[in-house]
Amino acid sequence: MVKDAYSQIAEAIEYLCRKAKEQPPLTAVAEEVGLSSFHFQRVFQNWAGVSPKRFLQFLTLGTARHLLWEGATLEGASHAVGLSGTGRLHDLFLHLEGMTPGQFKRRGQGVVIHWAVLPTPLGHALFAVLNRRLVALSFLDSSGLVGAREELERRWPEGIFQESPALLEPFGAELANRLRGIRDQSLALTLRGTPFQLKVWEALLRIPEAKVLTYQGLARAVGPQVTARAVGAAIRRNPIACLIPCHRVIRDSGAYGFFYWGTERKEALLALEQARVTGTSREGEP
Repeated sequence: MVKDAYSQIAEAIEYLCRKAKEQPPLTAVAEEVGLSSFHFQRVFQNWAGVSPKRFLQFLTLGTARHLLWEGATLEGASHAVGLSGTGRLHDLFLHLEGMTPGQFKRRGQGVVIHWAVLPTPLGHALFAVLNRRLVALSFLDSSGLVGAREELERRWPEGIFQESPALLEPFGAELANRLRGIRDQSLALTLRGTPFQLKVWEALLRIPEAKVLTYQGLARAVGPQVTARAVGAAIRRNPIACLIPCHRVIRDSGAYGFFYWGTERKEALLALEQARVTGTSREGEP
């Protein structure tokens, strides 16, 4: 029986999750699902949105983050995730996290975080970056500048904070463009949270534009036995407004529900997305 592409990719993801510690090469995964390496690479990229290698890197990073968070040594974490040594773990963290594994383990000690308050189409917001990776985006009318700074410092208690408006201006411009449906450049994010919070935020990133999920629906997407209440608590800790789209989660009743940065802003974001998607689908109609 010929498998459809969805079944093959689901099987490949299950295989990668199960064999992640062995760091399987592309050829092994392709053989597992009965495809050539070239065809498998293309099909996986189309369906998952990332390459198999990139997916495996994120699996490895997620496990390593959890181990370091729980107190493992760098050597122990490297061995546990199937990497040949701390050098490879160091490279993986720098590439995907924007910091060394040692800095992650020390909760950001010594890292320099640049921040600025910038105007956006949805109001003034505090932006913060680490090594040109966005670590915070918070609208100020929810808690004011003092509250936004306190939350940033709570997440990075050992960080060094430097106000840098010129450095942050491109991030404000990119947000404004994205709210108009234009993506001029990619934005890398660095997220800090518990392993469960990270799983919830990653699930939020998979919700398509102009689509919504209920809290219960998101809980099912995160994993078995996850409750809507637990998902809601993790959403409340989302450090990056708009770009991690917690505004796409609603109550079972259809009501908008809680939104840290205000219900009116949530309504505006959803309306903007719906208008863009509807307008795109009608292009070319008479």
